[in-house]
Amino acid sequence: MPTPARVVVVPEGQDRPTLRIDEVSLPDPGPYQVVVKQFSSGICHSQLHQMHRPRPAPVVLGHESTGVVLAKGKEVTHVKEGDRVMVTWVPRDGENNKRQPIGASIDLPNGTTAMGNVFTWADHTIADEQYVVAMPNDVPTDVTSIIGCAVMTGSGAVYHTAGVKKGESVAVFGVGGVGLSAIAAAAVVEASPIIAVDLDDEKLAFAKKFGATHGVNARNGDPIEQIRQLTQSDSEFTLQGAPVAGVDFAFDCIGVRQTMEQILPAARPGVLGRRTGGMAVLVGVPQTNVEIDARDLLVNEKKYIGSIGGSCRPDRDFPMFLRWYKEGDLDLDALVTKRYKLDDINEATRALESGQIAGRAIMEF
Repeated sequence: MPTPARVVVVPEGQDRPTLRIDEVSLPDPGPYQVVVKQFSSGICHSQLHQMHRPRPAPVVLGHESTGVVLAKGKEVTHVKEGDRVMVTWVPRDGENNKRQPIGASIDLPNGTTAMGNVFTWADHTIADEQYVVAMPNDVPTDVTSIIGCAVMTGSGAVYHTAGVKKGESVAVFGVGGVGLSAIAAAAVVEASPIIAVDLDDEKLAFAKKFGATHGVNARNGDPIEQIRQLTQSDSEFTLQGAPVAGVDFAFDCIGVRQTMEQILPAARPGVLGRRTGGMAVLVGVPQTNVEIDARDLLVNEKKYIGSIGGSCRPDRDFPMFLRWYKEGDLDLDALVTKRYKLDDINEATRALESGQIAGRAIMEF
């Protein structure tokens, strides 16, 4: 039978809309769908980008949460009614699944339809089973809701996309929820140094709770030069005879033009005949194109790559992130710094947009 739900809806057409909450009926699950009663959902910065894009139709938002299965389709075998689960936006088993996941479609009270792959800004949701990951019963269901995006994206970028190893140097530009997750993963793999870059001294101090060894305030001078000063070698030299300086891996967890253009020069140059240069990793969602120094890329044998969802496979990686949390290596309790109710969603998005959220905010149902 249909499941009543309260769902956050972004109205069509408005540039900076006021979000509304609609009461809807979720349909019975199709063969590959799961209906989930939600516990908590992350409030992700990428949803602001969705809110500010032109929209010909209403949109439903949210892509990381925890909940319990109320109903499932006949072809769903990895979870059953009553199981705790996490909802995410990356297919949980894309390597073995040959079927295209089915997006969600919701009939709204005004006669329109809202569509999306997943939506978690709702007290109940329906999703393709590929976006639903089994969750053990021995972990909290509030702070773990951010594993489905923030943790996966930041930690995965370090652990999988870049493959950072012990002793390699890291700089993370932007220490919100994703950046702090990247720093935590860098600490897990014993990178050194781990340099946090931001515009706020309080955020830089906060980053040290997650493993940052140094903080660079970009308001107090060129962050690239500050990173170079922290990483200058006394034994390796460039073609021009200058000491090699810069990090092995520079991560942009913001996605604005300035930081996207800073991570390449922040990466160390290569040493001809000995080793290639460092890697710049774009993690934040870009809102513009950028210009990069092609000569720096070539002569110093650097790499500039993208990381979407931390190159993660949720079935494989979510248990690892939960283990990090249980063992104290990923402090989700500290990472979640603000909690909201569903009816406070406009307040939550305003706080996020104005930079008032340190770490990650969640919505609790």
